[in-house]
Amino acid sequence: MSIPLRGARALVVGMRKSGMASAELLVRQGALVRATDLKPLEALPEAGALLERLSIPFEQQTAAVFEGCDLIVLSPDVPADLAPLEEARGRGVLVIGEVELAAGFLKGRTIGITGSNGKTTTTSLTGHILREAGVAVQVGGNIGTPVTAMVDSSREDGWNVLELSSFQLETIREFRAHIALALNVTQNHLDRHHTFANYAAAKGRLFETQQAGDFAVLNADDPVCVTYAARTRGTVEWFSGSRKVTPGASLCGDKLVLDGKLLMEAGEIPIRGRHNIENVLAASIAAARAGVERGAIAAAVRTFHAVEHRLEFVRQADGIDFYNDSKATSVDATLKAVDAFAGGLWVILGGKDKGLDYTLLREPLAAKARAALLIGAAAGKIAAALQGAVPLVETGTLAGAVDYAYRHGHAGDTVLLAPACASFDQFTSYEHRGEVFKSLVRQLGEGERK
Repeated sequence: MSIPLRGARALVVGMRKSGMASAELLVRQGALVRATDLKPLEALPEAGALLERLSIPFEQQTAAVFEGCDLIVLSPDVPADLAPLEEARGRGVLVIGEVELAAGFLKGRTIGITGSNGKTTTTSLTGHILREAGVAVQVGGNIGTPVTAMVDSSREDGWNVLELSSFQLETIREFRAHIALALNVTQNHLDRHHTFANYAAAKGRLFETQQAGDFAVLNADDPVCVTYAARTRGTVEWFSGSRKVTPGASLCGDKLVLDGKLLMEAGEIPIRGRHNIENVLAASIAAARAGVERGAIAAAVRTFHAVEHRLEFVRQADGIDFYNDSKATSVDATLKAVDAFAGGLWVILGGKDKGLDYTLLREPLAAKARAALLIGAAAGKIAAALQGAVPLVETGTLAGAVDYAYRHGHAGDTVLLAPACASFDQFTSYEHRGEVFKSLVRQLGEGERK
């Protein structure tokens, strides 16, 4: 941290989970804390209770609220290029994110995992492998627990396994991942980063802060990930689902090979989808560099279950399978979800548009989908991009999509929620969207199709 926190005038921007955890840490470190959000405090009941308990003043966000600060801490959902923030930087104010705030206080060593797709699964899997091997570990970041809320439970002899988004990484300065993973970098969040180059650069920050002796685990098949090798001072480790690479891990035929030795058979991986083979390869390298033996890695992988909202099987009704992949909030994530099935798909698409190219879905949906069921604000844009490639049904709502697919599907078909969009037009989060989908599916009555 470039400035001492005791007595520093700190402003926390954005009062969701990360903001609340940041405010609490700052208070404990003796900072003079204020808080702000675009929403009024009455719309933020959890934050309101915390701020009252800690006696932190709150003011709804305006340009004036950014004045009179020594330090500004941003929650991940706050754009780092807001005009008041640029003006504050010009005045010499330190502007950082929640992850950077935590960096100076987090004990132990850190595994940082980024990528456009697969972060949550790989983070959860890495934590699972370490935990099963008896290693002291905690998991958080963009998944579950904010990093600032992990400080107190961190241990000098433990590992912190963190899912890290581009929003979190664009503001790091000294945060260091002893083992850093980049799974893939494809179009996402262009509404926030404006260009793909900016988005890729934000993810690349994870490797720029590494030191000699660290490890950078990179996807040898992803051209952007390959460029990160030049950004790190750590030792580069490669993984590939298509060819042999060294050092690192590869898929050779139907065998996963780690450091030149058999790890396990691909058929032993309990989560579906070719992309999950790559996730296992990456997590296995990370676990191995953290000291876990190959046999223990394979044993842990065999007992791993799919992450909620990630190709999560919900149920079968009248012979139709229902899968929840609500976390597929980008086109590339949806492509990977579709690739995990042989065909007979009813794919639910739509939500809040992030400026992505939906035409990339045309060929895969034409080959595998019975129809695309369109919901939410982006339905019109998606329809224009897919017109003529696949039957389109604008159902408007998730309930309408589930009902339509159930009534028109046949035994052996699969209904797949893989929206390729953010959730914030009709839901509070992708988790909320997934829970609603699962609730709707569970309410379907066997034999009630018309």
